[in-house]
Amino acid sequence: MNTAQKGFTLIELMIVVAIIGILAAIAIPQYQNYISKSQVTRVIGETGAIRTLVDLCLSDGNECDFAVPASSLLGAVMPTGGGENEPTLTFDMESGAGTIAATFGDSAAGALATKTITWSREASTDGGAWTCKSGTIDPKFAPSSCPAG
Repeated sequence: MNTAQKGFTLIELMIVVAIIGILAAIAIPQYQNYISKSQVTRVIGETGAIRTLVDLCLSDGNECDFAVPASSLLGAVMPTGGGENEPTLTFDMESGAGTIAATFGDSAAGALATKTITWSREASTDGGAWTCKSGTIDPKFAPSSCPAG
């Protein structure tokens, strides 16, 4: 008999579906981790840019009223009075010590919601150095420049 095969067998199709399922089971969690890492890095960059504005205000010695940019990833309001989608700035103009705190909102990845990133500034007499802490963010999402804890 000289018949040609016309199409795929059921077993061949099942093998292809199984391979796609295995690849998806590996790729989707890795993609979610990538999204979380990139969102943490973005918020660190956005809040880190505010440090320059704060340093300029402190060096001028005046109360500064600059517009703090809102972020689509932020959303939870801090108890010290930040606005919706804005980081909270708390500084002592005398000493120069203070913090910039940003809390992730509902539009951030699920693993980041309500987590906080905080930039802290030493008093000017202590050097005015900035440090970053990623709070309770899972250490696998926090970059080495802003460790969790």
